[in-house]
Amino acid sequence: MAGLGATLVVLAGCGSKTAETGEEATGAAMASSWTLAAPIRIDGVRTSDGGRSLVVDSEVPDGARDCVRSLRGELDTVEHGTVYVKVTYETRSQDQDSGCTGVQRVKTTVKLVEPLGSRRVMVNSMDVYTPVGATPPALRQCGENGCDPTPPRCTSSSYRQAVNDTDIPKHTSWEERGCDDTWLVLDLSTRMGPACGDAGDGCSSSGVSQRWFYRAGSSGWRPVATNGDAGCAGIRKVLPELPEHLCATLPRLDRG
Repeated sequence: MAGLGATLVVLAGCGSKTAETGEEATGAAMASSWTLAAPIRIDGVRTSDGGRSLVVDSEVPDGARDCVRSLRGELDTVEHGTVYVKVTYETRSQDQDSGCTGVQRVKTTVKLVEPLGSRRVMVNSMDVYTPVGATPPALRQCGENGCDPTPPRCTSSSYRQAVNDTDIPKHTSWEERGCDDTWLVLDLSTRMGPACGDAGDGCSSSGVSQRWFYRAGSSGWRPVATNGDAGCAGIRKVLPELPEHLCATLPRLDRG
């Protein structure tokens, strides 16, 4: 794939060429040169022309002077059911004196070789959109768990998705404490302190543990409460609808 990287800003260095003249420039002359860049963010993608084109909404710099020129959207490649497109423009916003401190919303049209159909769209090798489950002509943006999150189930992959959707540090481990078709209880443990070897080698570390309660949603387990008390008394104050069989035998949370 000839995809575009996460950033397209060409950092001007000694002896680089300006976008305007192609001549070598240094120092103050480079401060006002135009550089190639990708949008600040992608706001949405939709189809047009019977699915033969894509319209990409994005945000780019804005200010009192001309901040953006040569805005364009291009079809990069089509591979494995995904249409890769890139959106670029030239800007002088890297110049601190350019005045390009604001943001404007723009739209770019990308012509396709054939109708999009059910294929996904990746913009600038970062944002992914899919027509599946979307309301035409808009496409649906995919999240951290992909375009088709697993439905809530009592399985390891579903637990991993639940952990990823919880506001906790990465590399957190879990222990399942109870699960049914509607509710899930996980004890989450995050190792803290400097990275080191085994405790017997003079390495000391600590952990932070939390007990989270999840409810089944349309796209996976959704975190709804946290409580580390033993039994049902504590959690029933905030989740009175939680079934007794999922909390009656809960031990007090080991906080490491």
